[in-house]
Amino acid sequence: MSSNPDPRILVLNGGSSSGKSSITRALQELASGIWLTFGVDTFIDALPGRGDSPQAGITYEPDGTITFSAAHRRLEQTWYTGLASMAGSGAHIILDEVLLAGGSRQEHLMSVFNDVAVAWVGVRCDPDVAAAREARRPDRVQGMARHQALSVHSGMKYDFEVDTTHRSAEDCANDIACWLSARDPRREGWRGDVRSLQ
Repeated sequence: MSSNPDPRILVLNGGSSSGKSSITRALQELASGIWLTFGVDTFIDALPGRGDSPQAGITYEPDGTITFSAAHRRLEQTWYTGLASMAGSGAHIILDEVLLAGGSRQEHLMSVFNDVAVAWVGVRCDPDVAAAREARRPDRVQGMARHQALSVHSGMKYDFEVDTTHRSAEDCANDIACWLSARDPRREGWRGDVRSLQ
């Protein structure tokens, strides 16, 4: 999707418990320069009750689906606009996301990030594996991982994809770093082992 070899925003999209946060942290260590990381958890943690208060505008359904109030959506729009402004001012950002509406949400974010170079990376994981990881994490709403594992990728258009079902976050981060380096061999912005993609 993106032809710019030097993205200001790198969006990692995947379901709950797919390993995005671990990949993001590993990517920060592979980058030359400082990359900030933000994402859906950053935003939710800043809400009333860290997202659990009725004031947060989030409803967690028994089947693992999530709904949002209009006020929440307006605030979320402000959040993304702020990230675009930071990137436009020179910051490099890795965005750890769960795009529940898949492709339609991507189109919305593309309009918000219209003036910023963006690269899109899909982080896939088998639903059973994601659900098993979720079951080991007491801080997670059970059912979300299985529900999101496939749905968040529906209609998405990615520049690159990784799958954490049988691979470590570090290996996946290295693959992403290699891919970013390979887009422009003159750049030394990422220290991935390019041999792993040959």
